[in-house]
Amino acid sequence: MHGLTANSVGLLILQLVVIIGLSRLLGRGMRWMGQPLVIAEVLAGILLGPSLLGWLAPEALTTLFPTSTMPVLKMLSQVGLILFMFLIGLELDPKLLKGRGHASVAISHTSIIVPFILGAVASLWLYPRLSEPSVPFTSFVLFMGVAMSITAFPVLARILTERRLMQSKVGAITITCAAVDDVTAWCLLAFVASIVRATDMADAGLTTLFALLYICFMVFAVRPFLARLGARVANREGLTQNVMAITLLLLLGSAWVTEFIGIHALFGAFLFGAIIPKEGGLAQAVAEKLEDVAVVLLLPLFFAYSGLRTQVGLLNSAESWAICGLIIFLACAGKFGGSAVAARLTGLRWREAGAVGILMNTRGLMELIVLNIGLDLGVISPTLFTMMVVMALVTTFMTTPLLRLIYPPEELAKDRALPEPAVPTGTPDPFTVVLCVSHGQTGAGMVKLGQALAGDGATPSQFYALHLIRPSGRASFQLRHPPAPRDEPREDVEGALVPLLERARHLALEVRPLSFVSAEPARDICRTAEAKQADLILLGWHKPLFGQRVLGGTVHEVMKEADTDVAVLVDRGLGDIHRVLVPFIGSRHDRAALGLARRLLRGVGAEVTVLHVKSPDEAQGQPASQPLDEKLFPEDSARVRLKVVTHASPEDAVLAEAGQGYDLVVVGVGPEWGLGDSVFGLQRERIIRDSLTSLVIIRQPAPSTEPATRAHREASEREAGAGPGTPLTTGGGAS
Repeated sequence: MHGLTANSVGLLILQLVVIIGLSRLLGRGMRWMGQPLVIAEVLAGILLGPSLLGWLAPEALTTLFPTSTMPVLKMLSQVGLILFMFLIGLELDPKLLKGRGHASVAISHTSIIVPFILGAVASLWLYPRLSEPSVPFTSFVLFMGVAMSITAFPVLARILTERRLMQSKVGAITITCAAVDDVTAWCLLAFVASIVRATDMADAGLTTLFALLYICFMVFAVRPFLARLGARVANREGLTQNVMAITLLLLLGSAWVTEFIGIHALFGAFLFGAIIPKEGGLAQAVAEKLEDVAVVLLLPLFFAYSGLRTQVGLLNSAESWAICGLIIFLACAGKFGGSAVAARLTGLRWREAGAVGILMNTRGLMELIVLNIGLDLGVISPTLFTMMVVMALVTTFMTTPLLRLIYPPEELAKDRALPEPAVPTGTPDPFTVVLCVSHGQTGAGMVKLGQALAGDGATPSQFYALHLIRPSGRASFQLRHPPAPRDEPREDVEGALVPLLERARHLALEVRPLSFVSAEPARDICRTAEAKQADLILLGWHKPLFGQRVLGGTVHEVMKEADTDVAVLVDRGLGDIHRVLVPFIGSRHDRAALGLARRLLRGVGAEVTVLHVKSPDEAQGQPASQPLDEKLFPEDSARVRLKVVTHASPEDAVLAEAGQGYDLVVVGVGPEWGLGDSVFGLQRERIIRDSLTSLVIIRQPAPSTEPATRAHREASEREAGAGPGTPLTTGGGAS
């Protein structure tokens, strides 16, 4: 007996390793394709079930998932579902339902009624073909209507967050409709479950009455207690183990009561999460404690259990696949069609209405939960269960690509930008810099450099501090970053921006904060810079987790895509800027470095040394280089020194000169300095790695044929002291 128990525990651990590992592995691929993680988890469950593993290697399936372990897997998955539905309730903020207007009400009701009717009508044809005779027709019709009406609120919230739609008109309307749908669908499902489990209509009516009384008890009796508990968490001792124990006991008690009443334990968990006040800090604190265990460890077991019940082999005929296609069509027609038409009738443009319809058509995990309840209750057959799982996968998978097609990022490029202050007529265009801050440690040096750049009295300047927040699948993420009203521009001062803004105030430098959620940081940095008409994107740098490259990853992508100058600050304790070194051979990036050095010279009176490096072959037989300081900086030549050196290694020449007491090295990217801009190149970046001096690595984009962009380029080149395409040396060099 003891050996059997040990073997069972070992097998359960192996199942956990396989399920979680495969889910995360597929999740990486789905993320690369722009798909939500739930797609990967559902696929992982199907791949581990009879649909693939059981078809390719039946012995492996029976060895890894023997029938004797299914009860344990089911119980653990149910615990995971209870915790997950509690987290979904935590995400559901009642504030979403306030002040959204008649449009959201009309769309949400239409997005439930139309698919419900289509599902009920389809049941007339599906019932004799895919249902057991013992299943009451009323139960079958009601369940199919509910299953067609589901919208995956958690998946939808994450898609809106990652696509930066949460603060848009489309996002505000959609998240409100999804919240209403979620609550309505679960109430309908509870009603259907009570009818299925009841022996007669009197019993069903009694179950419904008890459910309504319990909801009232939770809202009017338990919720005030939770509000006081949340205030205690926020103001006194935080989330102690005793508070956590009380919360879990109430959660499990709520789930048990609804199961005892005769609806479902998941409804009790969802209800308890929904009534917890979101203001006191209790919701966020509890979510942070539970979500990793629930979502990473236990929830994949539910997907595996669902996958073991999904038998694609049951769809073994053209007729079966035709019925499956019909179900997908009806699901899309009801949810997408109903939502889009209702949105258009409320005044939205067709593009916006189409985006609302696509988003509302997302089923995801919520559909899978509903289908498993239906299969457990015996309302739907394994064949219909499989068809509906395929429908849930297809409708969720199509959301992201269709949304990108109908509502592309360009639609939001201007929405994220804050309104600019009025500029008096005749004022020259300001020198605009976007400071990209990834964490708090990069702020001090960037502010110091910004102050030096702002000191140029020739033109005004303006600075934006941009912090992009990586989205996550956590419920606490949604609680920390709730949607803001559309008419209020968002200027969240995130933790990473606080040190920079405090330093800027200390130096009397005006910096406007910008912070929003971004799943594509490089593109969003470029879009923000374009919207702000920035002259320079300044990136902070910190040592990467893997590898040593500075000009890879997001930095490489920004340098590749930006239409303006991009600089990277490698801060080695940057203080006052008195002496600046500019290595120079003659590329357009070198000219951009000279332009930046010229602003530093004018702003803080820095002394600039232009280090012109020649190779030994180039130096032989060449006339002496003419003094370039007057040509480059005609009005400031007294503080500019040209130093010409001959060296076989430009990198070594720069490192040797940088060690002579300079405060800052401004260098253009390029292979001559060992600073290539390829992601997987073999550039050594020795200047960055070995220099003890702070550096600014700058890259100027390639010349464009667009008139406005070309004018900007020519202005930059004049700032550097030369006309377009004209080398700045007389002694040769790359151009």
